Amino acid sequence: MNPVHLETLLTIVDEGSFEVAAAVLGISPSAVSQRIKALESKTGRVLLRRASPVTATEAGEVLVQAARRMALVQAETLAQLGDSLTRVPLTIAINDDSLATWFKPVIADIAKQRSAALRIRIEDEARSLALLRRGDVLGAITRESTPVAGCESTFVGTMLYKAVATPDIAAAFHAGESTWETMPLIGYGPNDQILDDAIRDRFVDPQSARARVSQIPSSEGYLDAVRVGLGWGLVSQAQAGGLIASGELAVLDEKPLRIDLYWQRWQLESPMLGQLTEAVLRAAKTLAPR
Repeated sequence: MNPVHLETLLTIVDEGSFEVAAAVLGISPSAVSQRIKALESKTGRVLLRRASPVTATEAGEVLVQAARRMALVQAETLAQLGDSLTRVPLTIAINDDSLATWFKPVIADIAKQRSAALRIRIEDEARSLALLRRGDVLGAITRESTPVAGCESTFVGTMLYKAVATPDIAAAFHAGESTWETMPLIGYGPNDQILDDAIRDRFVDPQSARARVSQIPSSEGYLDAVRVGLGWGLVSQAQAGGLIASGELAVLDEKPLRIDLYWQRWQLESPMLGQLTEAVLRAAKTLAPR
């Protein structure tokens, strides 16, 4: 299979557009189209959905994975040959809470290597597997222990979340002046699995709860929103521990939410991917055990 055609397919998927891919590759849009037509003719499959953004079909995802593996191996080879302009692309998916807390040492470790380009995609840990399946990332922090086809899965630790609020909101709740059904709450986004789990565990009607949800799609912004009293929220122990100790935040109940996390990565003989995995496992030692 023509490596140039695979590189073109990968660039289109990454950029989401034939036109932008052409600019990145330094060729005309018609040349991009011709390469994809040749690849589709060779495989006998439609590989791309011509929408906005352009996405890979199921058959296309298989080739995207192959193309990304090829790009990783090529970049590592050039780096080993001493090409100072080459950086090995390490694209991973991780949830924002992990990125804001225990994962930070991983970034420091990769920075010391000076031969990797770390590309992080923020995604809920319950949904990052889709990126692995599509070949969009070579590793992901996920809640799923069962490995994606072609990947291996390693348990890294447990994140603890507590329902917290400002002392005045908590005082009203504990005095019976407000309830789970009446208190405003804060979510990360429309697909906040952690908040959904917390609502379910407290027997709150999801439909009525959603009407009272403020959405703050940033881990640090979320914490700030809880601190100023926008509503109660599920905050990781790593972020909330000091604020609870200082009295700035108060715990609403003794039902901590435990989220087991797994590191899933491609089964690929790659020195850089191996080093990244080692860095993830070292950093994850700060997480709670199962």
